[in-house]
Amino acid sequence: MRLIVEQEQLSSNLSLVSRAIPSRPSHPILSNILVKADADTQQLSLTAFDLSMGINTSFPAQVQQGGVLTLPAKLLNDIVSRLPGGDIQVDDEETEAVVTLTSSSGRYQVRGMVAEEYPDLPSVEGEHSIQLAADSLLEGLKGTLFATSPDETKQVLAGVNLKVGKDTLCFASTDGHRLAVVKVENVRDPNSQEPENLEITIPARALREVERMIVSANSARHSAATEEESTTPPMVTLGFDDTQVVFELGTRRLNSRKLEGAYPAYEQLIPNKFLSQVNVERRTLLAALERIGVLASQKNDIVKCIIDEVNQQISLSVEAADVGNALESMPAQISGEEPKELAFNVKYLMDGLKVLNSSEIQIQLNAASTPVIINPFGGLKMTYLVMPIQLRR
Repeated sequence: MRLIVEQEQLSSNLSLVSRAIPSRPSHPILSNILVKADADTQQLSLTAFDLSMGINTSFPAQVQQGGVLTLPAKLLNDIVSRLPGGDIQVDDEETEAVVTLTSSSGRYQVRGMVAEEYPDLPSVEGEHSIQLAADSLLEGLKGTLFATSPDETKQVLAGVNLKVGKDTLCFASTDGHRLAVVKVENVRDPNSQEPENLEITIPARALREVERMIVSANSARHSAATEEESTTPPMVTLGFDDTQVVFELGTRRLNSRKLEGAYPAYEQLIPNKFLSQVNVERRTLLAALERIGVLASQKNDIVKCIIDEVNQQISLSVEAADVGNALESMPAQISGEEPKELAFNVKYLMDGLKVLNSSEIQIQLNAASTPVIINPFGGLKMTYLVMPIQLRR
């Protein structure tokens, strides 16, 4: 293998695929990145795979002699990211899996492993595929990933449920205490033969990498494309079978297993009638929660919310025994009479308000023991459900 590659290109792509390196690999070779240089296509390909999620990317390089081997991901990434900008020459020893990196600042040698033992990324058998608007996919992920369960043993709750309709994408996530639902438009070819009414649940960890891929691609597109080209919306191809999914965006590809099991019937959890409604400025409420949350975090993360229809204001309070207490109030438009006082996990409220992305929000509620619904005014069509906390009297 002999090639020349630009440092920034190599560093950014190493950073991308390294996210599929397991923290505790079951086999030493899984801590490595598979590196392939193709002299015919003048492309350098990088692959990482933890046996559950795999990421592959390819990019241009001046390949004088092709080859393939694996190199330790963390060490290689740490070295390349610190090298000065400009060209890096990459050479390997023909008899040993040792690579020499030569830049303007000096020379580094890294010992790897032969590629024969590196596992192949799983193929998607009898692959079905659909086209998703990248911006719509990104919007849906930003509005739901935060509400997934961090506990992967909870199966489908550790992922985002995606329903693909004729013209819409519906994303849903829940950890058992809150629920986020986002509906976005999906621009598709009216003559498309792609399947409709598809439902699939995908691990949050994989989707966070898809989110990063789209953000990175958008950044590169806007910085490099002409004005006319930059207005062309990119598309993501989603391929799937009974057990696997694969996302493709340009020359980047992510494989992941699907999450098995029926997703909760979340539509039934959302009330369709409410006794009270509160309209409040989102940033004002979020800022107050962030301030009062400092004290709430010292005890149990609980914040009380008092709804005062007479004075048209919301009051937030925290009582942390042996630490202190706090009270904040803000104006709001309130209609209805019930309930007067509720309590919430302050982190759940802040998480939702950060992604609602509108200047004003609407809070709809019934009794203090029933779900509370928060919606943005205009823009993103999102529903955020959060369960109040029952306080002992």
